[in-house]
Amino acid sequence: MNIEDYNFELPDELIAKHPTKERSSSRLLVLSEPLQDKKFSDILDSFNSGDLLVINDTKVFNARLEATKSTGGKVEILIERKIDENNVLALTKSNRPLKINERLKLNDSDIFADIISKDGYLSLLKFSENVDDIIETSGSIPLPPYIDRKPEEIDAKRYQTIYANDKEMRSVAAPTAGLHFEQQLLDKIKSKGVNVVSITLDIGIGTFMPIKENDITKHKMHSEKIYLSSLGAQTIDDALKSEARIFCVGTTSLRCLESIFNKFGEIRPFEGETDIFIYPGYKFKVADYLITNFHLPRTTLLLLVSAFAGVNEIKRGYQHAIEQKYRFFSYGDAMLLRRKK
Repeated sequence: MNIEDYNFELPDELIAKHPTKERSSSRLLVLSEPLQDKKFSDILDSFNSGDLLVINDTKVFNARLEATKSTGGKVEILIERKIDENNVLALTKSNRPLKINERLKLNDSDIFADIISKDGYLSLLKFSENVDDIIETSGSIPLPPYIDRKPEEIDAKRYQTIYANDKEMRSVAAPTAGLHFEQQLLDKIKSKGVNVVSITLDIGIGTFMPIKENDITKHKMHSEKIYLSSLGAQTIDDALKSEARIFCVGTTSLRCLESIFNKFGEIRPFEGETDIFIYPGYKFKVADYLITNFHLPRTTLLLLVSAFAGVNEIKRGYQHAIEQKYRFFSYGDAMLLRRKK
């Protein structure tokens, strides 16, 4: 399978650079026959009593830091994962590649970070002070690179889901399909008799990385941490064993369920890592429907939705979305996909 089969041209004006005025006022493309153009709030009509809605409650942290090299050159640090109170794995961006043992100074402070080692696109950085304190005082929301602007006040609220877990902030990107849900819409869904269960997948930088191998099967998937509680596992397992339909909000929720089912042959409580790579040919075991945004070309996310709904169906939907000027990517519009038979 060639990655070029999952490439497409997108007019720049269709990349959503800001959120809609109201979360649920975004558009929803229902991938059916015929295609249906709706408002996201209309998704309420898609649920029946007894259905299960699975959401990812991870929370985005202020992972973006600005620094300078000793030469004065600008560096952007995007923290992916905290190792301990001083060490992190991070993506660094600068005009020239950074070297091991190079020291970076955070802007407008005396705090510095040393590059200890490099592994692929990530570097191990050691900070001179506590990482949590640095994130709180100097970090900003890590908007995706294609948004191409500085974070604004509105992003602190709108680049989080309304149900993000306040206890821990662990993701460098939002589970963007969840950004469309207002509390009022979620309450209406529950009032129809739909069960809602939370799982957690902490989203890493790899979610934005294009696949560089022409042969998809040679791509090395990044690893991310997942968590499913005992109560959540029981609720999902009960739905799976019944006639209930399971809706996943976002590719992250879907990857959690498939990872756990593949590991145990059923849904169980779990805390650990997943590097599951889903591409066309994969047979899904858990979800019946997927609520998702429009994804970047040549990415693992586009491969996943193509596997779920069918390659030709996704191409048909994306072509329609471009023609009808849907908004794409993180702050963009949504799709409702049904698992192909």
